[in-house]
Amino acid sequence: MRGSIHKKGKIFYAVIPIRGKRKWFRGGDTKKDAQRELNDRLREVDAGTYKEIPKTTFSEFADLWLKNYVEPKAKPSTQRGYRDIITRLLKPLYGPVCLTEITTVSLQSFVANRLKSVKAKTVCNEIVVLKLMFKHAYRWGYLRHNPAEYVERPRVVKKEIDILSPDEVNILLSHATNHYRIAFLTGFLTGMRAGELWGLKWDDIDWNSKQIYVRRSLWNKQFQTTKTKTSTRKIDMTDGLIRELKKWKLASPVSEHDVVFPSAAGGLTQHDNVVSRHFNQALRKAGLRQVSFHSLRHSNASIRIRSGQNIKYIQSQMGHAGIQITMDTYGHLFHDENFNRQQAELLEKSCDPVRNPLEKPAFSTKKGLTENRKSLNLFGSGGRI
Repeated sequence: MRGSIHKKGKIFYAVIPIRGKRKWFRGGDTKKDAQRELNDRLREVDAGTYKEIPKTTFSEFADLWLKNYVEPKAKPSTQRGYRDIITRLLKPLYGPVCLTEITTVSLQSFVANRLKSVKAKTVCNEIVVLKLMFKHAYRWGYLRHNPAEYVERPRVVKKEIDILSPDEVNILLSHATNHYRIAFLTGFLTGMRAGELWGLKWDDIDWNSKQIYVRRSLWNKQFQTTKTKTSTRKIDMTDGLIRELKKWKLASPVSEHDVVFPSAAGGLTQHDNVVSRHFNQALRKAGLRQVSFHSLRHSNASIRIRSGQNIKYIQSQMGHAGIQITMDTYGHLFHDENFNRQQAELLEKSCDPVRNPLEKPAFSTKKGLTENRKSLNLFGSGGRI
């Protein structure tokens, strides 16, 4: 017999003599798992493709993975999040355990236990780290099988996005401090992410083409690349926003980094400080419900959809990686009763010349555009949201 199956504790192992030594291979919780492992290893030996798997603990590989994969590839904010999950949650549980001893059942138990104390979305973020790390352990030759491949993510109940109406934004701005009022307005009229807003420099504004070039993000007072390749983009500005930014350029503090929205002292803006000391305070003074700063971005997308902008154009302006993200996030707004009625009315007006070709068209394209712009004349935007 070229191999055998042994049980240690509750685990079955495949044992094979290789080069004069007995090699133990973890099979699993059943004898059938061990038999499958035995057959796979024997096939490798016969084919001459058998390779030794280095004995490495979870902690050792985690440090190696952070150094060789995460640090060179991920942004500082992502590095910090991954390192926190590994240090705070995974190392205390799996640190000294040999990487090859960790099973899918064990990882799924980790998920189940976490769900007892945190939200499903948080657990999904932690699973991302697990799956990425074990995928590389398999690719780099530290595992024969990837135990995280079949770990199931919990179902996340999608929260309805919170949107401020134009009237509510007006009230918010009226209670915002002068220093950050234009920043909040810019966030609303462009849909920029917070990091993109605070990382914006005056050289990124093209006054002639009326566009903002999003080239970087600011996180924890460090400039970094944008979220995705498509996040590096050009955003069309409204005429009203251009006027406000030109006035702000004359009034803003001098900044050595030439950022559009520096701190009151002229340094780089710390987002959390702005939210707690200025954004939330303005919401309270205005008597508005508590919403996140990101709601300014959601509100921008809502205005774009309700004004009838092309969905592909909206995707490019928001900087989404694909149109499916735009639809997944804001698709429900296309089923709004008022939006649907508006689309039907637009179709009816557009079809008037076809339906009554001998009559004078009831809908003039130029007039219709003018009326539409009037209805969207938010903050002097001229309808160009």
